[in-house]
Amino acid sequence: MDGRNGLADQCFGNCILDKAAPLLHYNHMENAIDIFAPRFSNEDAAREHLEALHWSDGPVCPHCGSFNAKRLPPQKRKATKAHPGGTVRKGVVQCNDCRQQYTVTVGTVFERSKVPLNKWLLVNHLLCSSKKGMSAHQIARMIGVTYKTAWFMMHRIREAMKDTDQGPIGGYGKTVEADETYVGGKVKNRHKGKRHGENKSPFHQKQPVISLVERGGKVRSFHVAKVTGPLLRQVLVTNAHRGSWLMTDDHNGYKAAGKEYVGHGVVKHSLGEYGRSGVFHTNTIEGFFSIFKRGIIGVYHHVSEAHLKRYAVEFDFRYNTRKMNDFERSTEALKGARGKRLTYRRPVAAAA
Repeated sequence: MDGRNGLADQCFGNCILDKAAPLLHYNHMENAIDIFAPRFSNEDAAREHLEALHWSDGPVCPHCGSFNAKRLPPQKRKATKAHPGGTVRKGVVQCNDCRQQYTVTVGTVFERSKVPLNKWLLVNHLLCSSKKGMSAHQIARMIGVTYKTAWFMMHRIREAMKDTDQGPIGGYGKTVEADETYVGGKVKNRHKGKRHGENKSPFHQKQPVISLVERGGKVRSFHVAKVTGPLLRQVLVTNAHRGSWLMTDDHNGYKAAGKEYVGHGVVKHSLGEYGRSGVFHTNTIEGFFSIFKRGIIGVYHHVSEAHLKRYAVEFDFRYNTRKMNDFERSTEALKGARGKRLTYRRPVAAAA
């Protein structure tokens, strides 16, 4: 099997390779995705691509914010056991104001990583272009790193996917749907030593996720410890504009919060009602939950409580960029990498 076609088959099973021009084309789409572009195979090209995104007006010092800087020639590093011949540090810039040296990765999720930057860009593209995500095991096999490294790389990229716009969604004349779902397997399917509370609620030991979606707009999800009326109200009034029409099911927790909105439509699921008049429904948020849970079950299989909120961020990002093509979506994630850091010792704290 040709190496190029083999990688293409692994990455995009429903795409066709145009051998006349080495571009990977989506069926029924004009835009082309070139996974053999230099930025995915050459670290210098990857750095230049990232500089073009983050430094469009020239280098910006991450320490003092100054634009007054000069580029330094490649710097030879000392020999180490891993690199007996030493390594060369390229892309170094020195600030003329604070005199600090930096590269384009400083102050991003890529900072201090030993993984080549071109592999970072490739993983970012693969994760952004997949419809339901990709497992760390598959990424590890594809780019030749350990599972532990691939797992942490993907969590850093999910950190970059976090929406920095935390203003309320919805508004006057708009509709926001709210609902909750539960992530986790059935108690009866667990190992015998981990079966606790088999006679309790079917949601026992599952992890609750509350999501809000503006019809035709963005979705925002939250992993919470327990679904209660006060918590639902706090999530709603903080993240959904009070001028919106609120659509929920007949969960009692929404009653008090619903009074604070322009209108509150209730779909009585407990009576077998799933919509009326074409307006009163929660089909949008339930459609999102379907994609979210299919991705968790079909790709990731198991998600720990400590990291669930970051997986929710990934699916929020994919939904919120649904109108973008894969190149635009992966570029959006790369832009979000700045100003965010995630170290191996505190993956939970950074997700808060």
